[in-house]
Amino acid sequence: MAQVHLRDVVKKYGVLEVVHSINLDIADGEFVVLVGPSGCGKSTTLRMIAGLEAISGGDVRIGDAVVNDLPPRERNISMVFQNYALYPHMSVRENLGFSLKISKRSQDEIDKAVDEAAEILSLTPLLDRKPGALSGGQRQRVAMGRAIVRHPEVFLFDEPLSNLDAKLRTQMRVEIKKLHQKLKSTIVYVTHDQVEAMTLADRIVIMRDGHIEQVGTPLDVFENPVNTFVGTFIGSPPMNLLDGTVKNGNIQFTDGSTIKAPPGYDLSDGQAVTFGVRADNIMPVGHALPRGEHISEVELEINLTEPLGTETLLFATLAGAEVQAKMLNPRPVQAGERLTFQVMLDRCHLFDAETGVALNKV
Repeated sequence: MAQVHLRDVVKKYGVLEVVHSINLDIADGEFVVLVGPSGCGKSTTLRMIAGLEAISGGDVRIGDAVVNDLPPRERNISMVFQNYALYPHMSVRENLGFSLKISKRSQDEIDKAVDEAAEILSLTPLLDRKPGALSGGQRQRVAMGRAIVRHPEVFLFDEPLSNLDAKLRTQMRVEIKKLHQKLKSTIVYVTHDQVEAMTLADRIVIMRDGHIEQVGTPLDVFENPVNTFVGTFIGSPPMNLLDGTVKNGNIQFTDGSTIKAPPGYDLSDGQAVTFGVRADNIMPVGHALPRGEHISEVELEINLTEPLGTETLLFATLAGAEVQAKMLNPRPVQAGERLTFQVMLDRCHLFDAETGVALNKV
C-alpha cells in the first residue's frame, strides 16, 4: 500500500486545459472517491495517476516516488474498468492469473495468488467457467480479482458499476466495501453517482470543470457544502435553493414571502443570499422528525407526489420555485392539497447570492 500525492497537476489537450492545477493527498489505506458530473475531469485525473494519460504539468507521487515518467506497469497499481476487459476465450482462473503469467511468475505462485483472490471474492466455484457464462456482477468480481492477484500498492476503479443494473450495483457496492476492509488497501475510485460516493468513501473529492470544489468525509460534504454546486450535487434529492434578501432578521424571497433566517449567521439588511434547505428538513406537520428549537412553519400546495414506501417525496411551490420535501410515515396526498410544513432552520444553509459560496457561521 502507499500514499498518493498530486501536486499542481495539469492536463492539456493542445491549448485546451481540462484539469487545472489540482492538489490532493490520499493517505495509505484510504478509500477516496472522485465524483462529479460528466466532463469534470475525474476520469482524466485517475488516468494520470495510472499513467494512461501523460500529465501536462505538476507531479504525481505514489509512495516515495514521483511517477510522472513511469509507464503504468512500473507504478505498482491495478486498475478496474467499467467494461471488465476480460478475455472471453479464457476461464476465470486463466483470466485471474494472466498478468502473473506474462510476468514470468512460477505456476505455484500463480495458483496461490489466484486461489486467494477467488476466496476473497467468492469466485472459487466459478474458476473453470468462461466469462460468457457469468453474470455482470460475477464478471466485475473477476475484474477485481485480476487486480488483487498483483498485490498492487494502489487500486484504481474507473466507474466499475456503471454497466450493472440497480440491484447489482447495490450488491457490488457492498462487495467493494468488504474488499477494502479485508485488504486495507489504498483505493482511488471514480464515479458520477453520488450515492456510490457517499456509501463507499472515507473521503469524497467533488470536481467540476477540472477543479476540485471540496474534499471531505461524506457527512462533512453533505452537512457543510462549500457552495451551491456541492449542495445540489451531493444528496438525493438535491438541496432546494431559493433566492432572497435579508430583512429584519428574516429572509424575504423574490415573491415577497418571508421565513426566519437560519441561526448562527452574521447578516445585514439588504444582503442578497441564497437559502438552501434539503428535503429531509422540510416536512409536513405530523409526518416529521422532531429536530431542534429553530423551526418555522409554511403552508404549501402540493403539486406532485412520489410514494417510496416508508416515505413520500412531495413536490410543492415555495416562493415561486418548486421544492421537494419528505413525508415520513406517509398517507395518500392529492395534488392541490395544502399542508403545513415545518422547516428545520438550524439545518438550513445560506450562500452568497452572487458567488454561490457558503456564508460562514459565527
